[in-house]
Parts: sequence; C-alpha cells; structure tokens
Amino acid sequence: MDRTELKQKICAAIDQHREEIIALGEDIFRHPEMGYKETRTATKICEEFDKLGFSYQSGLALTGVMAKLKGGESKVNVAVMGELDAIIAPQQEFADPVTGAAHSCGHNAQIAAMVGVGYGLKYSGVLQELSGDVTLIAIPAEEYAEIEYRSQLKKEGKITFLGGKQEFIKLGLFDDVDMVVMHHLTVPSLLENGGLAQAGGAYNGFTGKLVRYIGKEAHAGGAPHLGINALNAAQIGLAAVNANRETFQDKDHIRVHPIITKGGDLVNVVPADVRIETYVRGSSVSAILDASAKVNRAFKAGADAVGAQCEITEIPGYMPVEPDKNLQQLLYENYCALLGEENVLFDHGMMGGSTDLGDLSALMPVIQGRTTGAAGISHNSNYSIADKEMSYIVSSKALAMTVVDLLCDGAREALRVKEEFRPIMTKEQYLREWGQLQ
Repeated sequence: MDRTELKQKICAAIDQHREEIIALGEDIFRHPEMGYKETRTATKICEEFDKLGFSYQSGLALTGVMAKLKGGESKVNVAVMGELDAIIAPQQEFADPVTGAAHSCGHNAQIAAMVGVGYGLKYSGVLQELSGDVTLIAIPAEEYAEIEYRSQLKKEGKITFLGGKQEFIKLGLFDDVDMVVMHHLTVPSLLENGGLAQAGGAYNGFTGKLVRYIGKEAHAGGAPHLGINALNAAQIGLAAVNANRETFQDKDHIRVHPIITKGGDLVNVVPADVRIETYVRGSSVSAILDASAKVNRAFKAGADAVGAQCEITEIPGYMPVEPDKNLQQLLYENYCALLGEENVLFDHGMMGGSTDLGDLSALMPVIQGRTTGAAGISHNSNYSIADKEMSYIVSSKALAMTVVDLLCDGAREALRVKEEFRPIMTKEQYLREWGQLQ
C-alpha cells in the first residue's frame, strides 16, 4: 500500500472506534488526578491496552504506562505520548472534591489521542506495512505542581526529578526512542486568525525555587520589637524582584510569578516561617540563569533588610522546547489535510508556558501540535471540552497520519529526521548539567 492508502486505512479504523476513544477522553476528564498520583488514570490506560491486546509496562516513574508495538521492520522507534496529570482548579465542574484537581489543561485529550493512535494501528492492519516501531506512552507529572509533595517523594527515593519526562530520561525509558510526536488541546482564542490547529513551536524553560524566610517569634501586639518579621522580609524580597523586571529583555521572554505558600503561623505571633514558591521562565538556558541570579539576589535582600535569614532551594525545572522543524512540517501537512490549509497555522512562536517536553527536545526530535476543542481559559475553572470531534478524533488522526509519514517507505522520513537532528546535549550531560546529578 502507498502512503495515501495507509493513512486512509488508519483514519477509517479510528472512525470505527471513535466512541471508545471519546469515552476514554471524557472519563479521564471527569476523574482528574495530580502528578505522580494518577493511579486511576493509569489503570484506565492498562485496561485499554489489555482490550487492544498490547503488551505493556506499568508503574513506570510511579504511574507511567508504556506499550511498544512492533512494525514490519524496526529501523526507527517513534513515540506517541500523552500526559496523565491534572492541575488544581477546584471550582471546575468535574474537579475532584477532595484534591481540587481538574483537567483544565487538556491532558485527557492527549491520552485519548495517544490511545486513538493505538486503535488506528491495531484495527487498520497498517503496522506490518511500516518499517519502524511505535511506542505509546502515558506519562506522569507534566505540570510542575505540588513542589513540596514531590520534593518529599524525592527525599524518600521514589523519584529523582519532579517532572515525569525528566524521570523517564533518568530511568532510561527513552533510551530506545528516536523521536516523539504529541499534541496539546487549546482554546480558539489562543490561535490567531480563527485557526483550528497549529503545528507547534517553541516554549519557555524555567527553573523552580523554594524560598524560606526565617525570622524570630514574638508577641505581635505586646512585644513585636523582640521579633524578626519574616513576612516583612518576604514582602521586601518580592518588591525587590519586581524592581528587577525592567532589566528583563523582551527577547528572553522572562516570566517570574511567585506565590506565598505560608505567611506565618498565628496572627498574634510575629511571623518567623514564611515560604514562597516561584518559577523563573525564559526562552534560553542563559537567559534563565541570568534572571534566576537576579531573583535570588532580590529575595536575599529582603532578609538582609530586617535581619532575617533566607534559604533558597533550587530545583531543576524544564528546559526550553526547541521543536524539530521536519516533524513540524509533517504534522502541519496532516492538519491541513484534515482541516483545510486555511484553518491551520504552522508555528505559534514562543509560548510563555513551559513543559518537560523541552528536556526531551534537547536530546531527540520532538513536536507538540495544538488543536482547538476546548472552551474557556486554560488552567481556569471555566475550562471545558467544547468539541469532542476536534479534541479526540482529529487529534488521533493527525498523530496517526504523522506516524505513517515517518515509518512508511522504509522509514525514509524518520531516518531523515533522525539524521538531520542535532542534539543540544547527551543524556549524560543532561543528567549532570541540568539535573545536577553526579
């Protein structure tokens, strides 16, 4: 079969199983779980893989699931990936009433599309026509959230990294993967000119920080002069961070957005334990490090001003995403085939947000397209799935068609992508220099 026939067959198989794919996406949307806690969601993926007859590994980096499907030849291994975790948005319609977790970022659609590719490969019969393998991955903990919880997991030796893809890199689970394709759901207002899809682009990277101000307790009304107010230190530190914002250059896309996670213990006690979490985002590692040094200096100045102490714990965040242009072109062409060229954008430029896909992009070719299908505001309680066809089925087809492009004709396109890619660093360099592992 030629490439066109293969794509037609795989899309027809996805259409035949559209109800199962949509049902999976909707079920996950209604049962959100936070990173490294996605036990129910992982179980659903295992059930789907069992139904499809796929062999798989589970419990990877606590909750990850991976199924490797063998092609007619094994020249290249292409991974199709979806993320398991949710965020906190307690007022969202289907938020977990206990944890406040909600799928207000569209990861449920990623998982459905990844499994949708599995349905297409299974029931189309095209897998044996391909000259490479396909690895389906459900990966935990993309959202860099609940830092204290994950730091405790790290102390207990259960994880090394706070991000799921980072942890997979460290565990060697990407060692035999050559490239990654995935998609992200978005809302129409984030796409220019009324577009329906976007073939990807760059994302900021960031470093994470835990900041603790240590003061001295005293009676807040009777003898505040005997204390050292850590909350005042934090307020001065935050003001000093803001005073540095004019030094951030537009080209570096710097974002600093701290939150106070603890402001003291009792209202009538001078605050002596105040804590802040923040990211420092930027479009390059050098820009991140430069802004990070300024932020650290500002936080420490707040402590110096009132005689408090300031402890800053640096946590490896995510590297900037550099999309592979060859993969981006293939995905663009498939979006155009499905939606019409007038409805598809090639690139979204630099996104201010971040993803641990950036860490993978330093090591191998990756692409993350975006399709509309959601309504409301991302990471907001009004987020919803507005278009199930776009969210689950179009996304499944676009990824499946891209897999066909890569692996048909003797895996010619995949081999070209692999040959032309220039990694930023090796895995060993990544673990040593970014992960700070000796």
